[in-house]
Amino acid sequence: MEATTFETVPQEGQTAGSLHRKIDWRGAFWVASGVPALVLFSIGAIAATVGKPAWIVWIISILFGFIQAFTYAEIAGLFPHKSGGASVYGAVAWVRYSKLIAPVSVWCNWLAWSPVLSIGSGLAAGYILTALFAPDALINTWQLTLLDLGWIKSGLSLRLNATFLVGVVILLGVFAVQHGGILRSARLTLILGVTSLIPLLLVGVVPLLTGDATHANFLPLYPLAHDAGGLVIDGAWDISGWSLMAGGLFMAAWSTYGFETAVCYTREFKDPKRDTFKAIFYAGLLCILVFTLVPMAFQGSLGLGQLVSAAVVDANGVITTPAVYSGLLSPAIYSGMGVGQAMADSIGGGKLVANIVLIMLILATLLAIMTSMSGSSRTLYQASVDGWLPKYLGRTNEHGAPTAAMWTDLSFNLLLLLMSDYVFVLAASNVSYIIFNFLNLNAGWIHRMDRPDWVRPYKAPTVLLVLGGVLSFVNLACMGLGADIWGAGTLFTGVLLALLIIPVFFYRHYVQDKGRFPAAMMTDLYIQADDGARRAGILPYVTLAAGVLVVYFCHRLLA
Repeated sequence: MEATTFETVPQEGQTAGSLHRKIDWRGAFWVASGVPALVLFSIGAIAATVGKPAWIVWIISILFGFIQAFTYAEIAGLFPHKSGGASVYGAVAWVRYSKLIAPVSVWCNWLAWSPVLSIGSGLAAGYILTALFAPDALINTWQLTLLDLGWIKSGLSLRLNATFLVGVVILLGVFAVQHGGILRSARLTLILGVTSLIPLLLVGVVPLLTGDATHANFLPLYPLAHDAGGLVIDGAWDISGWSLMAGGLFMAAWSTYGFETAVCYTREFKDPKRDTFKAIFYAGLLCILVFTLVPMAFQGSLGLGQLVSAAVVDANGVITTPAVYSGLLSPAIYSGMGVGQAMADSIGGGKLVANIVLIMLILATLLAIMTSMSGSSRTLYQASVDGWLPKYLGRTNEHGAPTAAMWTDLSFNLLLLLMSDYVFVLAASNVSYIIFNFLNLNAGWIHRMDRPDWVRPYKAPTVLLVLGGVLSFVNLACMGLGADIWGAGTLFTGVLLALLIIPVFFYRHYVQDKGRFPAAMMTDLYIQADDGARRAGILPYVTLAAGVLVVYFCHRLLA
């Protein structure tokens, strides 16, 4: 696509139809404090897939995320009156080079964050039903299949069950709170954050202090493998072993990189120059603590597990009943539904203590849902204001809440909540997240080159900016090599979802806006004196081409 030229347009002031400046960095920190709870979403699946190196995966991933956060903090500071997070700030870097790349960035960020609503409410519902009813109770077993999606992934379907119904109630409750604006959300997340972080820290500390986390559950560091009989054995560090490691890093990124949501609220900060960096920095430190301790303690106390009953195969060689394993390899751990109970049990203290901890973990999932709805809805809102998505998404209510975007988020996630496999949903959405991550980490150096004289309330050390760019390619390599271990077609499905922005953007830009960007977008591009020069030259195009080649060749290694 051709580069776009812009004119200087006066900056809009705060109006009744805009977001309101009501929080400081502490408010954003507590809104982002739901990110540590995301460990509940994939900790079981990663451990059950990667095996004993799973705890290493989490440590590496959160360190990658912390390094990348410095780039996000810098580009967020360039646009103190924009909302929606790093994808929005990064999109401004790409728009001079292509009208299309910028909306892909924003769209992919939303596609990655939005499913937290459905997955989180589904897990919370599962925790509640598991705690209240026996596994074989009718309320836990009934199911009505609405649509078979086996053509996407084997066994995938849209189904109606108790998990969906309870999840809907949870989603509507969160929506009602968020409808009152960011200040109300921040106050509630403060309460939920304090309440829910306690059990996560207990889960992360108690097993390590009591000695329940044994040496044999961590070492030797060989990837998971099975022999011909289905027994668990140590794998080898061949291409299959490294693909498991890459797949684990790919999946963990969805959680560990997520604290970048702390910069979604610059438009609502009382003092964005001071608050932006503090919000993401302290949120990152919290995540390092949780994403290091909790996976280690969880794996150490539960153990990898072993074969309980072998798979049943019919005369045609088709598996009619899958093998059942104990420990981390049990089906309930992989799906995530049994993670809460397992964590509660790991603390000890009897059933009463376990139930209290389980309730607090349910609150942790609610906190994650709050975090996601706040961030993802503002991404949709800002994308509408900037001209990437349909105009109706730019509506706010009297409290400054982006209600049109929130209703869209809710409707989309009611569909996802019907999905029978939340792990596949998570993995497919994470393809979009890695695409967003790549574009925005490279937006850091593009902004440096194109806007060298812009005021930077925070300027990242150049070495960290470079490391962020390097990690953007590492993340792509992990995606290409490991995405499909979460189900054949995961990579393809994720890329297809990312490309859905093309007809949506064309409708907004060429039908609604007649080929011109809205005034708000022009204003944001010219907050400071800028001649509009494309000083990065062909480097952005070379970077895009290199990224595509990395994904292609890494994926081909498994062919």
